[in-house]
Amino acid sequence: MSTVQLTKPRAGRRALYVLAEHAPAVAVALCFLLPLTIGVLTAFMTQHQAGTGSLWPSPWEFGNFGEVFRAMPFGRDLLNTMLYAGLSTIGVVVSSVPVAYALARLKWRGREAVFLVVLAAMMIPAQVTSLPLYVMYAHAGWVGTLKPLIVPSFFGDAFSIFLLRQFFLTIPEEFTEAARVDGAGELRILWRVLIPMARPAIAAVGLFAFLYAWNDFYNPLLYTGNSDTGQTLAVALSQLAKNGHQNAYQLQMAASLMFLLPVLVLFFLAQKVFVEGIALTGVKG
Repeated sequence: MSTVQLTKPRAGRRALYVLAEHAPAVAVALCFLLPLTIGVLTAFMTQHQAGTGSLWPSPWEFGNFGEVFRAMPFGRDLLNTMLYAGLSTIGVVVSSVPVAYALARLKWRGREAVFLVVLAAMMIPAQVTSLPLYVMYAHAGWVGTLKPLIVPSFFGDAFSIFLLRQFFLTIPEEFTEAARVDGAGELRILWRVLIPMARPAIAAVGLFAFLYAWNDFYNPLLYTGNSDTGQTLAVALSQLAKNGHQNAYQLQMAASLMFLLPVLVLFFLAQKVFVEGIALTGVKG
């Protein structure tokens, strides 16, 4: 009996210690979840409820999601966003892997200088290069299309090259040396040896590229903002309020929720690979 009485206070103190230890993390999580929760609830309100500051839908209005397709060309803009995100992700992965391999494994003159250029490219804000790039794309007749968003990704991405290089450096040299002794060339070593071992890092880079393109607002606004057929969802959502729906907060939240849902599903499905890839890309400098 005395043992049970002693155990309960100890269990209570342990629970208080755990609660106190995680209280800051819980508070920060609530700060992020509260706006998202309000946005989700607003998506199911009527226009009258959304304008009165109500926190709970009464009644629940599920027709807002269908109304979004009548208020804006959601399907067309979704297709443009998927093309932008999907093709640019393929371009980043295909172009960054060989460059990262060359910077990590091949011995050639000027390798360190080129790596410094890659680091410098990571530090330059996109706004600095916007004007010359816009002039170049305008002369090529690409403004108003998705080409300025997709084509540059096939010429490498500085951040992706850096992450993949860091991962390739963690792979022991013995693997590549053994392949060279067997007569394998550099492309075969990359394809048969390093890429299978670097799948977590490549998956992380691909997920980074996809999320960036899906949420990108600046570049689509710059190159496709005046186009009626080339807009992505990020730009279209910002213009929904200007097209006669200034006070239709429920439609704006419903469209935003549909825009957010594919990214959330993708992140939760690839969360393990994403975390593993990030953990492995910064082991060695």
